[in-house]
Amino acid sequence: MFLETIKETNDIKKIDKTNWNALAEEIRQFLIEKISVTGGHLGSNLGVVELTMALHLSLNLPEDKIVWDVGHQSYTHKILTGRKDKFDTLRQYHGMSGFPKRKESDCDVFDTGHSSTSISAALGLVKARDIRGEHRTIVSVIGDGSLTGGMAYEALNNASKLETNFIIILNDNNMSISENVGGVSKYLNNIRTATGYLDLKKGIYNALLGTKVGNNTINGIRRAKSSFKQLVIPGMFFEDMGITYLGPVDGHDIAGLVKVINEAKRVEGPVLIHVMTQKGKGYEPAERHPARFHGAEPFAVETGLPLKNRTEPNYTDVFSTIMCKLGQRDEKVVAITAAMPDGTGLKRFRNRFPDRFFDVGIAEEHAVTFAAGLAAGGMKPVVAIYSSFLQRAYDQIVHDVCIQNLPVVFAIDRAGLVGSDGETHQGIFDLSYLTGIPNMTVCAPKNMWELSDMIKFAVSYERPIAIRYPRGLAYSGLKEFREPVSLGRAEWIYREKEIALFALGSMVRTAEAVREELRKKGFGVSLINARFAKPIDEEAVLEACRDHRLIVTMEENVAAGGYGEKVLACINAHRLPNACLTVSIPDEYVEHGNVELLKQKLGIDCAGIVDKVEQMLEKLKQE
Repeated sequence: MFLETIKETNDIKKIDKTNWNALAEEIRQFLIEKISVTGGHLGSNLGVVELTMALHLSLNLPEDKIVWDVGHQSYTHKILTGRKDKFDTLRQYHGMSGFPKRKESDCDVFDTGHSSTSISAALGLVKARDIRGEHRTIVSVIGDGSLTGGMAYEALNNASKLETNFIIILNDNNMSISENVGGVSKYLNNIRTATGYLDLKKGIYNALLGTKVGNNTINGIRRAKSSFKQLVIPGMFFEDMGITYLGPVDGHDIAGLVKVINEAKRVEGPVLIHVMTQKGKGYEPAERHPARFHGAEPFAVETGLPLKNRTEPNYTDVFSTIMCKLGQRDEKVVAITAAMPDGTGLKRFRNRFPDRFFDVGIAEEHAVTFAAGLAAGGMKPVVAIYSSFLQRAYDQIVHDVCIQNLPVVFAIDRAGLVGSDGETHQGIFDLSYLTGIPNMTVCAPKNMWELSDMIKFAVSYERPIAIRYPRGLAYSGLKEFREPVSLGRAEWIYREKEIALFALGSMVRTAEAVREELRKKGFGVSLINARFAKPIDEEAVLEACRDHRLIVTMEENVAAGGYGEKVLACINAHRLPNACLTVSIPDEYVEHGNVELLKQKLGIDCAGIVDKVEQMLEKLKQE
C-alpha cells in the first residue's frame, strides 16, 4: 500500500514516520517476490532496507550523494528513486542493472561492482565539493567484508586529514559473500560485544541531552579519545586515525538511524557510523543460509529452494574435487582464496586440510603476493580467484610472481562471459592481461576431464601458470580425446582440409557445432583444441597452414591481446598466404544478460561464426 506511493526520488519523505516499518516490510516482500523470478543479490539487499530508507529520509537526493561499495545492495535505493517498475528486467539484457549505474539515474553517482572502492570514490566527491564551494552531503556505504580490502585503508588514511564533513557508514553484518575472517572481523566483533561501554555511553548521552551543558558538549565527548574507551574497546582504530566514531547503531531501527545520520551531518570532519544489520533479514531461508542467497538463482519463495535442480557438475565442482585429491597426495599443495571459499569451490579443501587453506578476505593483491611467499618457501600454492577480480592483482602477478618465476598456480574461475552481473564481472580480459607477462603460461581446458589434467600438470609445473575456465556446467563431451597435457602443445581432434578451427577452452564446444554446420555445407573442416594461449603451438599453426586455406581462431576474450592475435602474428611472421579469421569479443565492455544471448549478440555463437566464415570464404573467392 505505501510502496505504491513511491514513484520518484524523495517520495519516501511524504510517508508518516508511523508507517516507516510497514513500508520496510513491503519493500522486503517486493524484493523477495521479484528476485525469486529474475535471480539477483537477495541477502545483502534484505539487510539494508531500513538503512537505505534512513539515508533517503535524511538526505536530499540527488543533490546529496551516496556511493555504495560493490553496489549489489542498492536494490532498495533503486526502488526509492523511481525504478520499482523496472525490476522485472533486473539483470536482463537491456534491462536494469543489479549495480549502481550513472546512466540509469542521477541518484547513482558512481558505477561500482568490485569491493573496497567506495571510500576512495566518495572522498574524491568530497574534495570536488569543497573545491567548488558546494555544501552537499557525501556518504560512503561500505560493508565490514569490504574493510578486509587494503584499498579501504588507503582511503581511510587519506580521509582522516579532512576538515570538512564526510560520512562513512560501516554496514556490519559479519559477512561478505561468506563469513568474514581475520583481524578486522575480530576487531569489529570486540566493538559489537563491548556492552559495558555502550551502556555507559548511552547513559551519559541521555543524561546530558537537553541540558544546557549537554547540548554544548556532546560533540566534544564523542570526538574525545577517552582513556576509558581505550580500555573497553581495544585500539579504537577509527578514532585513533582522527575519524569520529558513532555506534554501534541498530541497522533496523529507522528512527534511530535517521537521528544518527543527522548528527553525523554536523561533524566537521570524517565520521564513521557503525551500523549493525542482519544479512537476509525478514526471509528465513536467507537468514539461515546468507551465503547461498548472496547471489541467488530463481527460487521458490515458500522454500527458498532453486527452481532448477542441478545434477551435473559445474567447472567449480570439478576444480573442487581435483584439489582435494591433490591435497591428499601432496602435503605441499596449499589453497588460497579471497573471501570466496564457496564460490571458488575450496570449501571442501578447507574442511579436509584446514592448515593448508587460507582465506585472506577481499584482498586479491595480498592473496597473490602471499602465494608468492608460500612458493618461495617451498610450497605449491593454488590461488583460486574469479577472472574479473584477478585484475585487481595485476601488479603483484608481474612483480611478485613472474619476475621471480615462482611456481604459483592461478585457477581462474568465471573466465569469459558470466552474464547477469554485467560489465564489472565479465571475465573477458584475462587472456590479454596475462599473456603479455614474461614467464607466465596460460592454458584453458576444453572439458571437465581436461580441467582435471591441467590442474595436475600445473601443480607439477615449476613456473607461474594460469588455468582459465568458465562459469556454468562442465562440458563432458569429447571424453575420448584426452592426449596428455604437454607445455604449449595443441590437440588435433578432427583432421580434414580446407578450414582449420583453432578453439581455445570453452569455445571448443562451440567449434564442434560450427564444424558440423560447415560440413553440412560441403566444407572440409579440421578442429584443433588450442589448449595453450601462451605459449601457442606454432608447430600446429604451421601444420594447419599447409593444407587449409582458412585458419579460424575462436576465443571468449576481447580481441586486443587475445589468442587470435598471436596466431595471426605467427602466420604473418612466416609470411604465409593463408587467410586468418579471428573470432573474439569486440574490444568493449559487455552489459548484463543471459550468456547465450550475449554470445549471439556478439557474434560468437555457432550461427554467428558460421556466417563470418562464409563471408570470409566469399571474400577469398572474389580475390
